[in-house]
Amino acid sequence: MIEFRGVSKLYAGDVGLDQATFTVRRGEFVFLVGATGSGKSTLMRLLIKELEPTDGTIRVAGHDLQEITRRRVPYFRRNIGVVFQDFKLLPSRTVYDNVAYALQVTGGSRKEIRAKVPDILRLTGLSTKLHNLPHQLSGGEQQRVSIARAFVNHPPLLLADEPTGNLDPETSIDIMRLLYRINRTGTTVMVATHDQTMVDKMRRRVLELSRGRVVRDEAAGRYARDESTRDLARRLRAPSAPPPGVQ
Repeated sequence: MIEFRGVSKLYAGDVGLDQATFTVRRGEFVFLVGATGSGKSTLMRLLIKELEPTDGTIRVAGHDLQEITRRRVPYFRRNIGVVFQDFKLLPSRTVYDNVAYALQVTGGSRKEIRAKVPDILRLTGLSTKLHNLPHQLSGGEQQRVSIARAFVNHPPLLLADEPTGNLDPETSIDIMRLLYRINRTGTTVMVATHDQTMVDKMRRRVLELSRGRVVRDEAAGRYARDESTRDLARRLRAPSAPPPGVQ
């Protein structure tokens, strides 16, 4: 689904990415971690072709991004859902209209919108909130709307940039359950986060960046492949084990 080969990005002398090389298979759930300024946002922006690499090759779903013209970028982005920390919802539109907007801008018909929006609102637990405006929702509910909007087209790749950054621990677990549920449908999910506790408990693959370099690529597969979302939530709520040597 994703292939980076020797990808670098320089900003007026500063290093955003430095010779990053890795691949992500279809259907994987991957965490992208690292300190502020490590290159996580640069990597995400390169994936949606918001930035161009200084060097190297990026392929997404078999497409070499260098070969995609500016005119074709909107069509390319239809295959990628993006979830932001600050939600980026339209404040004057209802939950239903915020999600429907993602279909409207890609040419979806009224029939398609009427079919898809209620389905995605059920999946994300928002069926009773479809007439609410964003300011009438909690932070967790607003993030669910953001995820619903990103996934309504059922893209093969979903990118989430700090999706739990402004949320309390219990709400964060609900959001991770939702992203896992989406991943189980076959969508590849990449989550950039600072929440190390959540990363450790999820036990999925971890890519760590430091000063633009990939310094860790850990396939943390210590979980049941057929784990239900309920079992996942139970594990995420369990107390963290103390570090070695700590009683």
